[in-house]
Formats: sequence, structure tokens, C-alpha cells
Amino acid sequence: MPDLMLARIGQIAVVVQDVERAAAFYRDVLGLRLLFTAPPGLAFFDCGGVRLMLSRPEGAASAAGTSVLYYVVAGIHAAYDTLRERGVQFEDAPHLVAKLPDHDLWLVTFRDSEGNLVALMDEVRPPA
Repeated sequence: MPDLMLARIGQIAVVVQDVERAAAFYRDVLGLRLLFTAPPGLAFFDCGGVRLMLSRPEGAASAAGTSVLYYVVAGIHAAYDTLRERGVQFEDAPHLVAKLPDHDLWLVTFRDSEGNLVALMDEVRPPA
């Protein structure tokens, strides 16, 4: 299909072992808005217009390490401090990843309640 253009993600699935525990983490610790739950063992969240689905593994899929979510934040150091106060154990500290022509890219990573890697990224623009 030559006209096909994938321009927007509608949903991201994250495989977890315990949907209830993971839903509590994404809702209570990360502050995402729970949209709804559905049987058998699904939870859906709004993430800035993209739906995030938590589900149990199907078939031979394992639960951890199936995806990485990169959340864009404004003020990575403040977000880092807030999540640490909520009990998040980070794998590193906020650090500069790249100096790009119009911004500096900062990143920090942690694991969710199910062992999936999650990252915060901040595109820091120079003062005007």
C-alpha cells in the first residue's frame, strides 16, 4: 500500500505478571489515568492520548523486558525527585544523552512493578 503512512500510535501493550499490582503502580505511583479494566485481566490507561494496555503474557511471551516506555517530562530532575519520594528505585540518575542543535536530551530509567524498563526523557531547550 504505497499510501500507507503510520503517523500516530493508538495503543501500547505492556506485558505484566500481575495486572492488579501493575495497574496500581501505573495509577498510584506514575499518576496515569485509569480508563477501564476488562476481563480477562486487562487494564487501560490514558497516556497523553495514547492508550496504554497492561495484560498478562500470552503463549510463550515472558512478562519482563518486552517493551520500554519513554515518558516525556518537563523538568526531569523534579520528576525524578517526585517519583523517588513515591518509592521508585531508579537504575541511574538523570543524565545528558545528547546535545542536539535545538535542545539537550536528558534521560533516566527505572523498572515498573513487573520489571519492565521505563524511562523519563526531557528535551531541554536553551533559554530564549
